[in-house]
Amino acid sequence: MAAAAEGRSAHSRAQPREGEAMENDSTLGRLAAVANTENMEDVFKGEKILEVKTEGVQTKPQEPLPPASSHSVPAFYLPRGRPQGAVDVDAVIARIKETFSQFPLRRATMEDMGRVAKACGCPLYWKAPLFYRAGGVCMDSVSVNRFVHMWRNVLHTCHDDAARFVHLLSTHGGNYLVQEDFFPFLQDVLKTHPGLAFLNQPYTFSNWYIMTVIQRIFYTVNRSWSGRITCAELRRSTFLQNVALLEEEPDINRFTEFFSYEHFHVIFWKFRELDTDHDMLIDPWDLARHNDHAISTKMIKRVFSGAVTRGRKVQKERKIGYADFVWFLISEEDKKTPTSIEYWFRCMDLDGDGVLSMFELEYFYDEQCQRLDSMAIEALPFKDYFCQMLDLVKPQREGKITLHDLKRCKLANVFFDSFFNIKKYLDHEQKEQASLLRENESDGPQLSDWEKYAAEEDDILVAEEAAGEPWEGGYEAELSPVDQNLSALRSPLAQRPFFEAPSALGPLDLYESGGDDLPPS
Repeated sequence: MAAAAEGRSAHSRAQPREGEAMENDSTLGRLAAVANTENMEDVFKGEKILEVKTEGVQTKPQEPLPPASSHSVPAFYLPRGRPQGAVDVDAVIARIKETFSQFPLRRATMEDMGRVAKACGCPLYWKAPLFYRAGGVCMDSVSVNRFVHMWRNVLHTCHDDAARFVHLLSTHGGNYLVQEDFFPFLQDVLKTHPGLAFLNQPYTFSNWYIMTVIQRIFYTVNRSWSGRITCAELRRSTFLQNVALLEEEPDINRFTEFFSYEHFHVIFWKFRELDTDHDMLIDPWDLARHNDHAISTKMIKRVFSGAVTRGRKVQKERKIGYADFVWFLISEEDKKTPTSIEYWFRCMDLDGDGVLSMFELEYFYDEQCQRLDSMAIEALPFKDYFCQMLDLVKPQREGKITLHDLKRCKLANVFFDSFFNIKKYLDHEQKEQASLLRENESDGPQLSDWEKYAAEEDDILVAEEAAGEPWEGGYEAELSPVDQNLSALRSPLAQRPFFEAPSALGPLDLYESGGDDLPPS
């Protein structure tokens, strides 16, 4: 009896009651619907989620997560500079107001902005950007209230000189500068620096000088090749230091990195020597005559391919303007700088994969061999010469030379000249590699290859002018009566025949070109 009762009790525990069975059937139905439904929201919408009750099971309560703190990750993107501590803005504004109180009606003209710049704690030649940013573009003078409002905003939002300079010059509201942004600043430098006073005469080369300086700024500072100088690029360069020194050094030719008139003198007249039709554009035939046809034809074509030039017209019409020639000449005469190494690497990298392969090197070396044969000079087979270049560069990847390898190599100029400049290649062959390395590793400051070239060429130009000798390779057309009367107005360094006064700044197009097609290969 007891056994039967125990069996009935166990059977009753195993059999669910009628209500429980209905609830379990309903639950299983919902779970089956979930398994056969792609959109689970359709099943659970408007229903309560089934809670599974467990008895006798202790669960560890979840501790609430600490709130995310913004202080755990420091700010790392600071395009306008990292705050360097509290700036006594009120003291700066007080100095500015005191300076403005000395002007009639407390308004400052462009001539007064030098004193205002000093009150702001800025270099003297920031005066034009300060004046124009405060509204001087539309007015002859700016009021103290307008200027204080502008400068207070600059101090609160821009935390170093690079950010402030970009903010003052930028005409589009971005954190970068384009080439046109530098025109007002450089016009003021040209107008007020004592070393450039002769360029303020009529019919001089002031516009071309400004264009040259702009190209040199972007050549040196714009390391990204984007056509936009950012605050970070400006911080890494020496441009602002050069601007600060302009007020201390009256000799503009001491600023060989950006502002030297002698360097402009050389670049401009090298361009005019090649520009045989006087349209301020150069085609492949013109450029091939540089340095007595030292550069190979294949490399000349690559310069016009668009690899190192801006604008679609260059590729379409096969002509480059003065701006592109500035980059070419500096890169050609000094192949040791980061920009020049990138310039020629882009030209030699035919497929744009970031690696100079054996095929690409052989493509350029073949023409060198042909030119050596025409000079009765025996050239090494390519495989042997390729091994020499690998020993010279020591690439990280066997048989493939990258841009990083050439920048790390101290003889990048020897490498490039070996493949497309016959004259410099022969000059290097006469020197031992050890002597070339000693030239690069000499102690103390030394002139760059570009500075040496510019100084030598400028001496030649000045000597020719002083001797009154005819300009070799000059123009055959006769000077107009107006041009003949301009010699008395020009600087002794600039006394060279030219045929028309440069146009105003407005129509100058930094990358316009036009002309005939490339000759068939």
